[in-house]
Amino acid sequence: MINIFLMQDICDVCPEKLPNYEAKIKNFFEEHLHTDEEIRYCLEGSGYFDVRDQNDQWIRIAVKKGGMIVLPAGMYHRFTLDTDNYIKAMRLFVGEPVWTPYNRPHDHLPARKEYVDRIINRGGNQAVEAR
Repeated sequence: MINIFLMQDICDVCPEKLPNYEAKIKNFFEEHLHTDEEIRYCLEGSGYFDVRDQNDQWIRIAVKKGGMIVLPAGMYHRFTLDTDNYIKAMRLFVGEPVWTPYNRPHDHLPARKEYVDRIINRGGNQAVEAR
């Protein structure tokens, strides 16, 4: 039997609702990775996740109301709002919430090494799921 402990919270990203908005938006746009999957479900508004392809080129993924994105642990990415300047997202965590960003480069982390081996070196399946 597998025990999965899911946690969630809601994050409003806009100048009126996010304390220290300017600094946080700047941090979200800094290229980084996490040691756990990043799972986001968009409840309202919209924004962009930028990820890199196998040639290290940027790919922009639009996320809007009703959309979900799952970024694997160890994948470098960044986030920004679109011109509406608002997104309300449900953040989902497997286990205790871990929200530590590791700015690039952090290629020595086990999560990054596993991602590179599983996805990039072996030409694995699509690295990002967006619905």
